[in-house]
Amino acid sequence: MSSTARGVRARARIEVTAAIKDEARRQLAEEGAAKLSLRAVARELGMASSALYRYFPSRDELLTALIIDAYDSIGAAAEAARDAASGSDPARRWTLVCEAVRVWALAHPHEYALIYGSPVPGYTAPDDTVPAAARVGHVFIGIMRAAQGDACLDRPELPPGLRPEADRMTADLAPDLPPENVTALVAAWAELFGLIGFEVFGQFNRVVEDRKAFFRHAADRLARGVGLMPPQQGEGATPARRA
Repeated sequence: MSSTARGVRARARIEVTAAIKDEARRQLAEEGAAKLSLRAVARELGMASSALYRYFPSRDELLTALIIDAYDSIGAAAEAARDAASGSDPARRWTLVCEAVRVWALAHPHEYALIYGSPVPGYTAPDDTVPAAARVGHVFIGIMRAAQGDACLDRPELPPGLRPEADRMTADLAPDLPPENVTALVAAWAELFGLIGFEVFGQFNRVVEDRKAFFRHAADRLARGVGLMPPQQGEGATPARRA
């Protein structure tokens, strides 16, 4: 087969794969992930089920592809916000990244639900999803590393009984950061997606009206909670060191 023919076939495969994913996302929006069906996707695209199976042999493989795409998309949004705020202090970069993640979630509620909502019955995400899922977390870890280098990272308090777990999480996630800050980061991670989930899934209805202002206030509080300080507070300070 000539290189031209291979190129045509590769482009065709990319286009069909994209069409399958688009239809699957439409079904996610209408039916939810638990009801995603390869046969239904094939029917809507005018394909034979056997033809679709050449692209995605099972529902779980299609779900995995959609999950990776969603994690990559929200990760790219976080990275773009971080890069756009490269001249800002770490606390400000943190808040801007949080806001970008929120904006993405509100624009993609069904994809957000797929990766941060209820588990899909009968589906277990494979290790293939881990690198994409970690992208947002790596952005926050990078901001904290930069803050530590600029003497803008304070150490939160850590209860003595939590020290073994803090040391374990630190070894797994960011060995170059103090365990106090890594522990606070994990808690802030959960709080961030809890805040966003409450908004995406309607729990803030009749509770919070100015949600953008409320979210910014909460994101600023999370920044302080993980130890990020404005430059004027960090000037002359000694960067945090591991105990």
